[in-house]
Amino acid sequence: MTPTRYRADVVGSMLRPQSLLDAFAGVLGGAKIGPSQLKPLEDAAVDECLAIQERAGLDVVTDGEMRRQSFLASLTETVDGISPVDRAGHGVAMHWHGTDGEIEYVPPVVITDRLKRRRSLSVEEFAYARGKTSSPIKVTLPSPMMLSSFWVPGISDQAYSDAFEAFRDGAQILRLEIRELWEIGCTYVQIDAPELATHVLNDAQRERWKSVGVDPDRLLREGVEILDSLAAECPDMYFSLHVCRGNLDGMWLASGGYEPISRAVFPSVPHFDALALEYDSDRSGGFEPLARVPDDKVVILGLVSTKSDALEDPQQVRRRITDASTYFPRDQLALSTQCGFASAASGNPISWPMQERKLKLVADIAHESLG
Repeated sequence: MTPTRYRADVVGSMLRPQSLLDAFAGVLGGAKIGPSQLKPLEDAAVDECLAIQERAGLDVVTDGEMRRQSFLASLTETVDGISPVDRAGHGVAMHWHGTDGEIEYVPPVVITDRLKRRRSLSVEEFAYARGKTSSPIKVTLPSPMMLSSFWVPGISDQAYSDAFEAFRDGAQILRLEIRELWEIGCTYVQIDAPELATHVLNDAQRERWKSVGVDPDRLLREGVEILDSLAAECPDMYFSLHVCRGNLDGMWLASGGYEPISRAVFPSVPHFDALALEYDSDRSGGFEPLARVPDDKVVILGLVSTKSDALEDPQQVRRRITDASTYFPRDQLALSTQCGFASAASGNPISWPMQERKLKLVADIAHESLG
């Protein structure tokens, strides 16, 4: 049985302050903003992010991913081999759904060459944050299979004969990150793997990914093995695997319960200590698949939404914890938000005061209801 170290957990990203968003927009727009101008803004944003989480009473904190344009930054902003390319009509278009309608999005970059690590981002993030808080710090890293978003046949296969070959190179880059984090004292790493849901749960999306060489069934076999290899890198670190259905400006990519992936994924990641599972709405289905989680795991229930500016009813959250405990031991449950507040720097439609209220709700209910 894995000890539940952190009852009140957090997924990762938080809302960026406007000053930092303006600086990011300037960089993307071609403005010459150097490190001497950007770093103080990032530092101040991290300081406030840590303060918010500490006031909320969480058991573990993150730096809010303030130094990233998106949660994928460890594979896009610090790695050579991914380049801007006009990919109109190429690759898989992502169909995002929201309460106000739908949009179609195609990432503007593509794998164009062999992936090579240029520098570390996560080590910088952790090194700064540990000097600013006494709380345990979690570092978030993306799944290497999220490179599938940048896989375009006819371009990417000039560098790699197979998409999974690129994923393995991405995994090696992440293993180096994890090893360096361990060497400077990091004890908790979360791997974000939304592709386990977004590429698999929807039939239309399954066919689209299969058409470009990213077979969802292969993802649930080889991809899951690649994920588990990341957590095997440092056995004394605490690892969680976060699975959601997409998170962009309050929108989502997929709907459906965990049933289709529970048999393939839950028993097949022995080196992970915890599964962080999105459960904030009926898009996530019921708790029945939790019965397939091995009893040496912790389940972090993502019951508090980062997509809505309304605060959850505490009694309803408590009832859902009780419902989940029907299928998985209560003393191995933890609580968090369902995803980050800003998987992309633009952020979800949540106000700053509501962000802190939701984190405090997580901490209060976790400590009252889970010990």
